[in-house]
Amino acid sequence: MTDPKVPMTREERLAARLRENLKRRKAQARALEGGAQPQSESPDSLLTSVPVSGTSGLSKPAT
Repeated sequence: MTDPKVPMTREERLAARLRENLKRRKAQARALEGGAQPQSESPDSLLTSVPVSGTSGLSKPAT
């Protein structure tokens, strides 16, 4: 980049964080498609590991 003594602007910091996040999410998606587990257990990966189905996972009581 430029001179290392010059601090990054807010927009530059946000852009860098977004790029890192995108790389991490793409790696997680590739790992899940390939049948492998994601490399890290971050809070975001825990949220995305919930199975998506038509039911809420609760069974109806027997009548």
